[in-house]
Amino acid sequence: MSEGQVLQRKRDEGVAIAAVTGAATPLTGSQITSASGSEIHGQQGQAEKARLGTSVRRRSIVLSMLPWGAGVLFLALWQLRVFHWIFSLESYQLPVPSAIAASIQENANMLFRYAMYSGTEMLGGFLLGSLLGALAAAGASFFPTSGRAAVTVLSALNAVPIVALAPIMNNWFGDGIWSRIAVVTVITMAAMAVSLFKGLTSIQPQYSDLLSGLAASRMQFFWKLRLPHALPSLFAGLKINMSTSIIGAIVGEFFIASQGLGYLLSDQIRLANMPLAWSCIVIAAALGIVLYEAVVLAEKRLIPWNRARTDQ
Repeated sequence: MSEGQVLQRKRDEGVAIAAVTGAATPLTGSQITSASGSEIHGQQGQAEKARLGTSVRRRSIVLSMLPWGAGVLFLALWQLRVFHWIFSLESYQLPVPSAIAASIQENANMLFRYAMYSGTEMLGGFLLGSLLGALAAAGASFFPTSGRAAVTVLSALNAVPIVALAPIMNNWFGDGIWSRIAVVTVITMAAMAVSLFKGLTSIQPQYSDLLSGLAASRMQFFWKLRLPHALPSLFAGLKINMSTSIIGAIVGEFFIASQGLGYLLSDQIRLANMPLAWSCIVIAAALGIVLYEAVVLAEKRLIPWNRARTDQ
């Protein structure tokens, strides 16, 4: 190889090295640009998530405050006598909230004592009726065909008016607290039986086939499949019964009673003392709401998966 060829070869290698070096430099800049773009996109995504989370929290707060706002607006319209103007009512026919609050304050001790009496009737009948209805539904679930007929007959008790049932229970159990407990028991037993029986028997076929394939006994069917599946129906029945138990207790006291919110309500209506009569209504409503929310809270604690499923 001549000296000129050697020099030309070295010149070519230098150009090649320079070309490689020159290509590497722009690549490094592109990578830096790409990395910076990824970081910017990541920060924008985090900001978007934070903004979305803030929006969801604000919407949740507004939705939770909406019922309270509606209640305050309702009381304000009531206090300003807007309903009196709409329905042509006088103050003695519909006392304003401030008059009812003053009556509650003046008669606080008596109202508390009567509320405890009516609350005992409600809870006693609610627990007894729900227990009997649950036992009837559980027994009927072992014999679905004949059990459905028995639950249908039991549901006919719901068709009996409370105003007809209360005198009968007074005749059977006297004028004491047990007659009102019996009224509440009868009207709550049927609702629980119907609701729970539906939950116990509405099993998807693939689950039944799975346990049948494992040779499960009837009791294993009940404890492992039917009862867990029926827990939402159980709480649905409890919530219905809690709402109806206050009606049964108050109406039952209308006929023969010497104390209780229903007795005081009917007595004060006869005396045209409407602020105190409306105080009984407000206390009874508050008692019913508190006990109903207690059932809802128990449902959330015991079967949280049902709430998550229904919120979807």
